[in-house]
Amino acid sequence: MTEDKEIKEQPATGQKMDWKKMISHKWVVRNIPFFLFLTVLAVLYIYNGHYTDKLNLKINTTEKQIKELEYQYKTIKSDVIFRSKASELIEAVKPLGLKELTKPPVILGETEKQ
Repeated sequence: MTEDKEIKEQPATGQKMDWKKMISHKWVVRNIPFFLFLTVLAVLYIYNGHYTDKLNLKINTTEKQIKELEYQYKTIKSDVIFRSKASELIEAVKPLGLKELTKPPVILGETEKQ
């Protein structure tokens, strides 16, 4: 019968273990460095999430600014091309009293003496 009592006192492999006995003050003190490590990892993880959100926001605003500048560039470029046409230049200089040449220009150069 004494053997039966010893066998009954040992926990069976399928039984739940009592966690209160395993987690004692001594165990917590021994694992403080590990808990601090986990805390640092959690803080870094949260910081990384916030940093990524801010970076995505900056990227989106920069992309919008680039698109706006691209539209302005295209508008100004088309305006410059339109104004540089010969017919537009003639209209722009009429108020100044300048006219388009009807004769070919005279070429000035040195004349040779003979």
